[in-house]
Amino acid sequence: MRFTRPAALARGDLIAVAAPASAFDRSDFDQGLAWLAERYRIRSVDPSIYEKRGYLAGNDARRRDELAAAMRDPEVKAILMARGGYGSTRIVDQLPWDAFRAKPKWIVGFSDITTFHVEATRLRIASLHASHVNAVGRMPEAAREEFQRALEGRAPPLHFPSLQPIVAGDAAGVLVGGNIALLEAMASAGRLDLPAGCILAMEDTNEAPYRLDRMLTSLRLGGYFAKASAIVLGEFTECPTGSDGVTAMDAMVSCLDALGIPVYSGAPFGHGEVNTALEFGIEVALRGGQLGQV
Repeated sequence: MRFTRPAALARGDLIAVAAPASAFDRSDFDQGLAWLAERYRIRSVDPSIYEKRGYLAGNDARRRDELAAAMRDPEVKAILMARGGYGSTRIVDQLPWDAFRAKPKWIVGFSDITTFHVEATRLRIASLHASHVNAVGRMPEAAREEFQRALEGRAPPLHFPSLQPIVAGDAAGVLVGGNIALLEAMASAGRLDLPAGCILAMEDTNEAPYRLDRMLTSLRLGGYFAKASAIVLGEFTECPTGSDGVTAMDAMVSCLDALGIPVYSGAPFGHGEVNTALEFGIEVALRGGQLGQV
């Protein structure tokens, strides 16, 4: 299945920055913005981006209009998100997805931004599961260079050489996915449309084992895992063992090991120190515990 791939970025291209979810640390954000401005033109950032409305980066209208304007701007090559947190699902149905489909651009982010990766996947448009603006300014130089290469289509082909088997096996398909909580939320909203035979990459943070169980069970009951040829798990940070002794991995294994498809863990993406950029929409193969681009 072919995904439309937006044009790769180059030095001097116009990018937009949006805060569609939670409020963020201004100093980290400004540092990331300054680093990006060294290489790209940045679409005018309205001061309202720093607004806070409880746990949100301003009210729904502010966040919606900011992102919608970036989606409609024909010169913008990529939209980078300030941070995740929560809030994207509140506005996702109010955005100009028809305009986005007519003039695709990179959606860049992860965590709560999975909301928009899901929408891009519905339209079969590639997107980039990668770090947020409030992180790139303080990342090590090597990680920032890797991030830049991913934006510009210069990254080496995806290769995770040493995954740990939960259910061993081989598979091939289109790479899609994101944060489990948001995949489950978008499924409950009727908006999750996984390509048949996909390889589903998933990560999460700050979830109790029983909550991971509940979300994975909901996805199974909804028939979503039946569309996957394999599952690859990334980082699961700050997911503490329950008082009953059940770990996050215990809970996930209990949900995934009977699906009848390969399941591997240990991929270096998510909320951990290493968040390898994943291009959703590329063809990948899982062979002998290695995930690679084909």
